[in-house]
Parts: sequence; structure tokens; C-alpha cells
Amino acid sequence: MKLTRFAAAFLITSIAYLSPAAAEGRVEEKSQGSVRYATGGIGADEVAAFKAAAPQYPLELLFAQKASPNDVYLSDVKVTVKAASGQVLLDTVSGGPFLLAQLPAGKYRIEADSDGVLKQQVVELKAGQHRRVVFVWDAPGG
Repeated sequence: MKLTRFAAAFLITSIAYLSPAAAEGRVEEKSQGSVRYATGGIGADEVAAFKAAAPQYPLELLFAQKASPNDVYLSDVKVTVKAASGQVLLDTVSGGPFLLAQLPAGKYRIEADSDGVLKQQVVELKAGQHRRVVFVWDAPGG
């Protein structure tokens, strides 16, 4: 019985050590210039972690493609976030269907490119608020 408890404790500790963010339900943040961001959302656990973390970020982006019977999440979307001045603040490729970004209040142009199809949206972020922006592409050949 002691061996079983030890094995269970070892397994839990090992998982937490190997992936502390996943074990704690957090997303792993990166930074580019002054922008802190996180991207991912592959698998049910990561989706849950991103949905839980989203309200803590002023900007949440979600990428999907129309499909039947349900739309599907996309990854590997090239994302560029530009300030109103045109300055590129973030230029990255999504590691999953979610991208969360810490940006100050202001207007931004967001460009999202999936397989050569560019979508753009202008977004205004207000202090203390969360904004969710969804980009949806047509199904191939649609």
C-alpha cells in the first residue's frame, strides 16, 4: 500500500514537474517587445486552460474554419497586430486556435492569415475590459 501511494505521488509530482503550466491550468506566456501573449489550445485540457485565462487578457483571438456539421479550430495562423500608427506590435504564428494578448487600451489592426487567405479586423480595446475577436475562414473550395 505504501508503494502504491508513493507511485501515485511520484506520478503526480512528475507530471507537475514536466508541465507545470498544464498541471496548474495556466497558459504559457511569451513576449515580443512589450507585448505579452499566449497561444495554443490543442486538446481539451489546453482549451479549458485558455478559456479560463482569457478574461485576464484584454484581447482574445479565436481561429476557426467552417465545416459540417460543426466549425473546426485552426492553428498555424499567421497573426500580426498593429497599433493605430501602423507599428507592428506582434508578429507570430498561432500554436493553436487561441491567442491571448496583453495590450494597453487603444485601436489595433489585426491581420490573420490562414493558408494564404488574409482576414483583417480593427479592434478598440478599452481599459479594464476583455475583447474577444473570432476569425472564421470558409471551408476549402467553399
